[in-house]
Amino acid sequence: MTPPPSKEDLFSLPNLLSLVRVGSIPILVVMIHHNGPYWCWAAGAVFFVAGLTDLADGWLARRMKKVSVLGQYLDPVADKLLIASLLIALVGEGRAPAWMAILVICREIAVTGMRALAAIKGFKVPSDMWGKWKTAVQMLALLLLVMHYPLGGFDPHFWGMAALWGAIFITAWSGLGYFIRFRRELGHMAGR
Repeated sequence: MTPPPSKEDLFSLPNLLSLVRVGSIPILVVMIHHNGPYWCWAAGAVFFVAGLTDLADGWLARRMKKVSVLGQYLDPVADKLLIASLLIALVGEGRAPAWMAILVICREIAVTGMRALAAIKGFKVPSDMWGKWKTAVQMLALLLLVMHYPLGGFDPHFWGMAALWGAIFITAWSGLGYFIRFRRELGHMAGR
């Protein structure tokens, strides 16, 4: 049995950055709800900073030798909470189709459940390149959809929807990859 995380683990800089990402969710949802270019572009700035914490937490954890079980759990959960919350908020504001949000959220729940089942069975299904690309393209799409209002000749909503279509493809493809690897590992275990 894994011991509970220590206070030092919880308050390590990489884990605090993940918690900042989670803490940004209610701020972003309120900002998105207040329509207007100022609010949307300010929300885009907050979301951009939250996205930087996603890049920084893993890098810092490895560099500072602060990789922990808590951090390995907290980082992807923070990403999933941020992405799901913003997708729901954007659907509520009419900036994203509900079916796309449902597909992304259902994929995240299904893969998380499958990984939990794998852990119970005694093996891991680690993330791969497609999972990392999925998160990056989802974050890009959400950033653009959050900004929403055109600035000069740049239309963030148009490019955000284009990126969201790409994210949908990568989301489905990477989810399929997880389940293929899960089934393959189950087959190896049955053959032992």
